[in-house]
Amino acid sequence: MTSGPRLRWLDRLEENLIATLMGLATLVIFVAVVHRYLLSHLGGLVVWTHDAGYDDLSDVLRAIYFWLLSIRLTWAQELCIYLFVWMAKFGAAYGVRTGIHVGVDVLVNRLPPRARHRMILFGLYCGVIFTAFVGWLGTRLVVHLFVSGQVSAVLEAPMWLIYLCLPLGSFLMCFRFLQVAAHFSKTGTLPHYDPASEVMSKEVRP
Repeated sequence: MTSGPRLRWLDRLEENLIATLMGLATLVIFVAVVHRYLLSHLGGLVVWTHDAGYDDLSDVLRAIYFWLLSIRLTWAQELCIYLFVWMAKFGAAYGVRTGIHVGVDVLVNRLPPRARHRMILFGLYCGVIFTAFVGWLGTRLVVHLFVSGQVSAVLEAPMWLIYLCLPLGSFLMCFRFLQVAAHFSKTGTLPHYDPASEVMSKEVRP
């Protein structure tokens, strides 16, 4: 399901944000793994070249080793955790819009058409209530962290900024539930994702 022309910017913002967070997390993990791999092997090469009599090469490798050792990437793991949390929150909203979320609808599909229609709307509005409640709790948490001035352990980033994804992602997810419910009420169709053909937002008659 795609939004109307007035909300296309929100769809693009949502998709670009998720892609950026995913790309940044992948880059940080890649750099951290390569850094750790080089450190673990350069030490052995320094010893081997020194024992083999390649003193000049050993000195160069030793210099590279200590240069890499001076680069502290202890913050990489913490940053990746926060990036994945943000990605998960906004990815959940994206999943509501595109129908990616897994649902068990065997019993619902066996109901009469009118009862089935009402049951689907009931489930969607339960999602609205739940995500709105989580967003409200997240807002209270962000305000508390902002007032207290807490920072993260390694990055020393403001905790309110890290947890800002809770109200933002939850309220966006709430909006997506409302959007899907309104669309279903008018057309009787739900967003559907077909993983076999990788067709996003293909609408099928329930």
